[in-house]
Amino acid sequence: MASKIQQLLQQYEGAVPDPRTRHWLLVSDSPVPVWVATGLYLMMVLVGPRIMKNRQPFSLQWLMVVYNLGLVVLSTYMFIEIIVSVVDAGYDMWCANYNQGSWANPKEMRVAKVMWWYFFSKVIEFNDTLLMILRKKFNQITFLHVFHHATMLNIWWWVIMFIPGGMSWFGSWLNCLVHMVMYSYYGLSAIPALRGKLWWKKYITKFQLFQFCVTFTHTANSLRVSCDFPRWGQWLLTLYMVVMLCLFGNFYIQSYIRKHKNTHSVADVPRVNGVNKRGVTPVNGKKFLNGQTNGYIQHMKGE
Repeated sequence: MASKIQQLLQQYEGAVPDPRTRHWLLVSDSPVPVWVATGLYLMMVLVGPRIMKNRQPFSLQWLMVVYNLGLVVLSTYMFIEIIVSVVDAGYDMWCANYNQGSWANPKEMRVAKVMWWYFFSKVIEFNDTLLMILRKKFNQITFLHVFHHATMLNIWWWVIMFIPGGMSWFGSWLNCLVHMVMYSYYGLSAIPALRGKLWWKKYITKFQLFQFCVTFTHTANSLRVSCDFPRWGQWLLTLYMVVMLCLFGNFYIQSYIRKHKNTHSVADVPRVNGVNKRGVTPVNGKKFLNGQTNGYIQHMKGE
């Protein structure tokens, strides 16, 4: 294991910044701008809920609609532009090469530009958390949510700085498709008349898990066939997909599988003289179990 880490470090030390992108906005030949943006984001996560604690939540209904559907438009543009640009550049879909010779191909510039837009979209998506704070949806600001937003921006600084092309296209392209579905749901669910008609919420996490599995397989295959692409970049993406599968898999288990089992276990409790055998007494016709009263978790009241 130690020798493998040493090899990866040696490969990084030999990495050469892409001269076309190294001075672009937020890349700046240095990770400092991204570190500052990440620091401000984490400060917002820590301080924002405290500022809003004793304040009324903002509704922001139409801002939610405009913001989320705006991200749908951006994700759709990137999804189309990525596939068109990589086809135009003559990429092998399973093993897209990237080396210093790629810099001389003018068609690679189109790929690099849309890769930068994907990188920049990670800054825009910090507003997901800001909107949660302003609406006092603090329960949605989980470790998974914060970790994913903060790490994506930093990982993609490395991509734009060193490897804005080649195998980098696939994961970002598939993620844009997921975001088209996800932000469509968020935008439309902000409209009260549509909220009860959106049937695909439970499939979003499944789609995300499918995305990670496919991206992991695609990248692992490139390692197997030894694509002409920086090895450290392939390992970075592969290991990040493993982390995402673990975190999102745990979220899915907690939110859907265990929650579904708990719901059935409460509903199936036999009652004797109005009191079930577990000693849980109905309150106003609603079950009271583990702090749940009248259909609401107590610590979430008022949010």
